[in-house]
Amino acid sequence: MAGSPRAGGAAGGRFVVIGATGQLGSDLVRTFDRPGELIPLGSRDLDVLDAAGVRSTLANLQPTVVVNATAYNLVDRAEEERPRAFALNAEAVGSLAAACHSLGAVFVHFSTDYVFDGRKRTPYVESDAPAPLGVYGESKLAGERLALERCERTVIFRVSGLFGIAGSSGKGRTNFVETMLRLAQEGKPLRVVADQVLGPSYTLDIARKVWVVLPKVAHSIYHLTSGGQTSWYDFARRAFGLAGVTADITPVTAAEFGARAPRPAYSVLGHAHLAALGEDDLRSWDAALAAYIAERSASR
Repeated sequence: MAGSPRAGGAAGGRFVVIGATGQLGSDLVRTFDRPGELIPLGSRDLDVLDAAGVRSTLANLQPTVVVNATAYNLVDRAEEERPRAFALNAEAVGSLAAACHSLGAVFVHFSTDYVFDGRKRTPYVESDAPAPLGVYGESKLAGERLALERCERTVIFRVSGLFGIAGSSGKGRTNFVETMLRLAQEGKPLRVVADQVLGPSYTLDIARKVWVVLPKVAHSIYHLTSGGQTSWYDFARRAFGLAGVTADITPVTAAEFGARAPRPAYSVLGHAHLAALGEDDLRSWDAALAAYIAERSASR
């Protein structure tokens, strides 16, 4: 790509985090440790679907780095809400990228393992060709492409199966772990897919690594996930064990479960570009999940 995406020199800068009250955004805010100023913007502060408002707000703030942690992530509902998914995951991303380009700012955006079709059986690296199976993945890939086209200083982090403390409280906020724990505590029998493998990731660990990586980025796309891999079924079982929750859980195939949206059978992400920077991997998903369960317990 033209230009350097490197973010935040010794003199510091002005970092704007959009979607600052969400799972990932809130952890980006609380782990911020770069020289410079952090400006968190929630949905009440900025409507990313309002292109004119985006341009005006960012022009007033004059950021050096804009981190976009907003997303439409309702994977199944996206099959019926394609325009809405593309509006937030693609069109809004393009508007943000264009605004950043005009200001000479670095644009940081988050994408997903669901841009891949899951036919591989070894971790996907950044250079692998995307081939999304469903509308959600298609919208996220479209967002990646618009970001790279409209801002020469774009950095994209692909993440997977996020769980974070902001998903454990608050109206309308949740994640897979919280959904499983809630249903188990309600005594409901659970059927969980056992033939889809991923690298679920703790947003606290993701956020910390983002701030480490940004000052020295050398590529436009980075895969950033917790270490190791697991199925949704084993992920749920481990969460129950760590939380001390008894659950009636049965493993099923994706075909038996019958979700509306197709999902990749294997979407583990390899960290080739992270390794090229000399950066170590994040801790394992299992260790991260244990830390998350401990944190959510302490916060209640």
